Amino acid sequence: MTPPRPPRVPALMVLGTASHVGKSLIAAAFCRLLAESGYRVAPFKAQNMALNSFVTPEGGEIGRAQVAQAEAAGIEPHVDMNPILLKPMGGATQVVVAGAPIGVMSARDYYAAKDRLWPLVAAAYDRLAGRFDRIILEGAGSPVEINLAEHDLTNLRMARHADAAVVLVADIERGGVFAQLVGTWELLGPEDRARVVGFVINKFRGDPTLLEPGLELLRARTGVPVLGVLPFLADLQIDQEDSLGIDATATAAEVEPGPDDLDVAVARLPGLSNFTDFWPLARLPGVHVRYVERGPDLGRPDLVVLPGTKTTVRDLDWLRRVGLADRVVALARDESGPIVLGICGGFQMLGTRIDDPLRVESATDQAEGLGLLDVTTRFDSAKARHRVTGSERQTGLPLTGYEIHMGETLLGASASPWSTLTRQHDGATIEDGAVAPSGQVFGTYVHGLFDSLPFTASLVDRLRARKGLPPLDPGHWQAHRDVLAARHAALADLLRTHLDLGPIREALSLA
Repeated sequence: MTPPRPPRVPALMVLGTASHVGKSLIAAAFCRLLAESGYRVAPFKAQNMALNSFVTPEGGEIGRAQVAQAEAAGIEPHVDMNPILLKPMGGATQVVVAGAPIGVMSARDYYAAKDRLWPLVAAAYDRLAGRFDRIILEGAGSPVEINLAEHDLTNLRMARHADAAVVLVADIERGGVFAQLVGTWELLGPEDRARVVGFVINKFRGDPTLLEPGLELLRARTGVPVLGVLPFLADLQIDQEDSLGIDATATAAEVEPGPDDLDVAVARLPGLSNFTDFWPLARLPGVHVRYVERGPDLGRPDLVVLPGTKTTVRDLDWLRRVGLADRVVALARDESGPIVLGICGGFQMLGTRIDDPLRVESATDQAEGLGLLDVTTRFDSAKARHRVTGSERQTGLPLTGYEIHMGETLLGASASPWSTLTRQHDGATIEDGAVAPSGQVFGTYVHGLFDSLPFTASLVDRLRARKGLPPLDPGHWQAHRDVLAARHAALADLLRTHLDLGPIREALSLA
């Protein structure tokens, strides 16, 4: 017998006219707003397609955006907040359900599986609704993609299941904002139109009164109020679900650091994952983080990072094709060259060899690594998903973060473990990563590494010392999570300042 659904919980769904219009950020802002008002609120997104993921306390993998929203709500993330996560692998997708991978599928195979996955999505939402007072749902892309409507389990189908009120968000930076909103509205059916309690225009730079004629047309044509116009505020960004969140200017070779700035060059791999690993570095004064895509653009930075990737072997080949591999190897073998760090897939690339006998990730059994660390990696079908704490072996500095990776890495005679970690969910103690005898090259499986303030401060000051600069002023050191907490509070204030919240309060039965 099917268990009865819990009583309806007031829910608000943030839908957008397209991808990357600000749905994740606005959903986080609503989570914080309701939490500050004393409500037990949780985020929910039925399906994410993202390489930026995180590990929940129970060892499940979900999209980073829902983790950021849970943080804004003041709660721990849970796999029920994002029951399906799709991780693109170049022509196929790893499908993660309820926090664990169930296989690699083509788009056609995944569409065929959606009918059997829908009950799992609905059950996850119902469990969440049974534990919280209010739910803030996030949609994906546009809710009116006609060719995808039959397979929808993220947007309108989810809004109907939750009986959610809807806010429709458009991004004015893309141009044609009124066409975005009217076009989306026109393609909604009558039942779904009735859910829309207001429009929000996002990322506006300028005087919002100049928009008034268009806003009046929207009201007259649709009968839906425009709740407000949100200004673009770069310093209020939060962790996002994919690398569209990287500032486009960060990839430009002509953007150079100042003479006393630390130059941090991150390889922008085709399968780049967890790019938010580098946000704590990028916000520091005197630290310039840039993303490079060609060998000639690398220059001679202070720190080179090979980041995480979902497609290690493919991206290793890309490094060679674009000239980055040879350049990184040459710099790493120069005693006065940069520190080289590999994280997760980047750590695997630094080794001598990658074996994939089960063809878990690629169509080849074996690939030659960059040879900068005496380690070999063997992929297998199991996926490590752990939150970890520990310390760097050489300095004893505390570390915190999480592992998400396929395969295990074995150290050769000339490599030493870089850290000692404890996995939180089972208490197991492990040795992680590797460091070369010179200390100039090291790798780790720990994502979120730069959230660890003592480690980050030590590394930055080490890099500054190599340039003959004094340590960074201690007044600049602030834990990254503290920075994000302040941003969450500012997001709630942003809604209070710029939106008419009356329709939201009514829809959510707020006091």
